[in-house]
Amino acid sequence: MMTSTSPSLTLSSAAFSMEAAHTSPMELSALGDHLAKCSHAPGRLFSWQCAAEAAHQALASRFVTTLAVATVVLAISSMIS
Repeated sequence: MMTSTSPSLTLSSAAFSMEAAHTSPMELSALGDHLAKCSHAPGRLFSWQCAAEAAHQALASRFVTTLAVATVVLAISSMIS
């Protein structure tokens, strides 16, 4: 009986292939900007800035859904009161 061994598939968070994922110059620039902000982290308002940036990214990527949910919430609240 012959058994064949296939190369094991290594998974990464960026790509599901045997080759490494390529990073674009724009991604490297964004990473550099992020690391520059994090390395300076000046003052008490830094955590607020990070929270606002995270909220902006979450809402901007789902703009239409955010508008729909806000409309439904406003409609329900106006029906209740």
